[in-house]
Amino acid sequence: MFNKYTLTFLSILFVVTVNAQFGYGLTASNDMYSRYKNPSDNIASPSSGSAVLNFGVGPKIWIGGKKVSFSAEGQAVLGIFSLSTKDYKGLGSMAFPLLAKLNFKGLSTFDREGKTGFSIGGGIQYSKTEFFGLQEKYAALGVKRSYFQTYIIQAGFGFGISGFTAHGIVRYGFHPDDKKVNTLNIGLQYDFNLPMLKKISNPESEL
Repeated sequence: MFNKYTLTFLSILFVVTVNAQFGYGLTASNDMYSRYKNPSDNIASPSSGSAVLNFGVGPKIWIGGKKVSFSAEGQAVLGIFSLSTKDYKGLGSMAFPLLAKLNFKGLSTFDREGKTGFSIGGGIQYSKTEFFGLQEKYAALGVKRSYFQTYIIQAGFGFGISGFTAHGIVRYGFHPDDKKVNTLNIGLQYDFNLPMLKKISNPESEL
């Protein structure tokens, strides 16, 4: 009925929710590299990528404790200069990753002591390339650029203290029915757990 991976996940989730704290706030990201590969239309290159000016922001909630927490987050990630180097068809990309994650140690956001930590999670992502407009000559050939869905997995490693984290991430997306469709985002992510940030006080004021 349940395999060992499901039982392991449920066990971790049980540990997270016992004596748990609740947090809410924001998450932001800066992709150092992003690449999106659309479903092929056998007309134009399906790929688009960027190494500069990729920014994301969105809401995030946490439940858990100092050692481990569970979080859910969503972002809108804009790649201003994303393009295809093989055949320029337009500019820009937009992605909406929706993730559920397990965060350990420093990335749990509930520990007031600064520590390193890691996270791992999965979800879905909706992506679109040539966001600022597909050139008319390619549209006339039958090229379309709609949002396409991928299943995503993400891993992160970095540092966290009192509701703030800064960590490197790698997020990969795939489509189970089309192995040529994929996404890749590599960069930095920043989390802000607002209730924990409010607990930061100036030691001098307590004297």
